[in-house]
Amino acid sequence: MDKSVLTRLVGFPATLIHGDPLVLDRWLWLKARLPKTRNDERLLDVGCGSGAFSIGAALRGYRALGMSWDDRNQLVAKERAALCKASSAQFEVLDIRKLDCRADLADSFDVVICLETIEHIIEDLKLMQSMARCLKPGGRLLLSTPYLLYKSMSDGDMGPFSDLEDGGHVRRGYSRAMLEELCAHAGLKVERISYCSGYFSQKVTAVMRRLWAINAVLAWALILPLRALPPVLDPIIRSLLGWPDYSICLEAYRSRQLP
Repeated sequence: MDKSVLTRLVGFPATLIHGDPLVLDRWLWLKARLPKTRNDERLLDVGCGSGAFSIGAALRGYRALGMSWDDRNQLVAKERAALCKASSAQFEVLDIRKLDCRADLADSFDVVICLETIEHIIEDLKLMQSMARCLKPGGRLLLSTPYLLYKSMSDGDMGPFSDLEDGGHVRRGYSRAMLEELCAHAGLKVERISYCSGYFSQKVTAVMRRLWAINAVLAWALILPLRALPPVLDPIIRSLLGWPDYSICLEAYRSRQLP
C-alpha cells in the first residue's frame, strides 16, 4: 500500500507501522517521557528519518524540528506532518555530523531526541557533545541505540560493521558504561538507563526481514496483525526468560547550573 495513502487513512499511527515492529516500541518508550504540553516547548529530533517521532512529538504539543541528511525522507516527513495535521513539526536537511556547525541551535531546545542513530556515526562523542549544546540548561536528552549484548535477529546483526559511514551500523551497540562515559564527556547527567524491544518484537522483526527479502508487500501484510502483541507479551516474556532487549535507552539532563 502507498505509504501516503495509509497515513491519509489512519493518520499518525500509520507512521509507526511502515517499518519493522521495533519502531512502535521506541515510540512507546519515547511517548512515556514526553508529557503533553501547552508550554511552547521546543524539541529537536536528530536523525529523524521520515519524521514519525517529530510528528508524534508535535501532536503532543512540542515545536518539533526534525533533521536528517536525506532530501527524500524530509519531503516524506513534511507530507506526513501535513496529513497528520502536525503543524508544529518542521523539517530541515542537515548532515547531523555537522550539527556542531549550527551555532543558531545552541541552548535552544527543551528536549533533544536521537533514536537509533548514534550507532551510525563514527565520531559519537562529537555528536553527543553537539546534542548537549543544543539543549537549554535543564533540558533533556532522550536517546536509544542497539544494546551491546543483544541477541542477533539476523545475520547482519552480527556484523561485520562498517569502517565507513555508508548508512549501516559502525558499531554493534552500547553498554550502560559506554553511554555514561559519553554523557560525562558531553557535560550531561545520566538520569536513567532502560531498555526496549523485547523477545516477541525481535522475533516478529526477524520473520518480517526474511519475508521482506521475498516480497515487501507480503511481509508488511502478514506482520500487520502481530504488531499489537509485543507491548502486551514482551513484559511477560522478559520476566520469564530474561531475554535482553534490542535497544538500550538513555535519559540524560543538562545541568541548570552552568559553569
